[in-house]
Amino acid sequence: MKELNHLSEVYDVYDTFVIDLWGVIHNGIKLNEKAIEVIDQLKKNQKKIVFLSNAPRPSAKVIDFLLKMKMDKQYLSNVVTSGEAAMSAINKNKFKKTFFHIGPPRDFPIFEKVSENKINNIENCDFILGTGLFDEYKNDLIFYKNFLLKHTSKKFICTNPDLTVHKGDKEEYCAGAIAKIFEELGGQVIYYGKPYKEIYQLCFRENEKVLAIGDNLRTDIRGANNLHLDCLFISEGVHRNELNYTSELEILLDKYKVKVNFFQKELQW
Repeated sequence: MKELNHLSEVYDVYDTFVIDLWGVIHNGIKLNEKAIEVIDQLKKNQKKIVFLSNAPRPSAKVIDFLLKMKMDKQYLSNVVTSGEAAMSAINKNKFKKTFFHIGPPRDFPIFEKVSENKINNIENCDFILGTGLFDEYKNDLIFYKNFLLKHTSKKFICTNPDLTVHKGDKEEYCAGAIAKIFEELGGQVIYYGKPYKEIYQLCFRENEKVLAIGDNLRTDIRGANNLHLDCLFISEGVHRNELNYTSELEILLDKYKVKVNFFQKELQW
């Protein structure tokens, strides 16, 4: 493991860069200018850039979000989301037909093509679709434990395996936190997104030399480990509070049972 002061030191070894968005390129509110410089330099050097996000919504919606943050459209030709992968399965009725949705209204685009299959009674649904938390219960995980207790015979489809994310300086729960509760109750969860191998098949071919870049050890880095990819860990992302208590990065990596090739505080060229 090596601290990488500048990505420019090693970039020429790789063909393809699979890069996380939230926590690396932006913080939910604004772009990271140093990271944008990296993207610009990689593009100038004819490197393939794939943004791989555990966003629980279609790729087009994530692109719209990035454009509103003033990200240059030329960088956004390859955006892959967990929501896009889940949407494909839902549209094909892979888990039967009717579903109960757990998540905020902003996530409705993930099932817009089959919106007529959404029902409001969890007892009568074929499966549970988890994209996030209800707006009125954003911080109350006990609510979900009680709400799901009697419904563990159904499958829970999780479209964002992340447990938490930082929006600016504020930490927020993601769908993965609800999925974890569901599993602890004895239910079966089907995940879409990092660290699961299937999502990476949309990003690169076997003969490409890939560097995965991300801030989440559970998803970005474990996903890279699962596919034996080189990886760069951004330490000022989702784990920054843990690193305040952990002087040695090695201890944190051991906690999550992952390995990294490189680490940076924030992505920079």
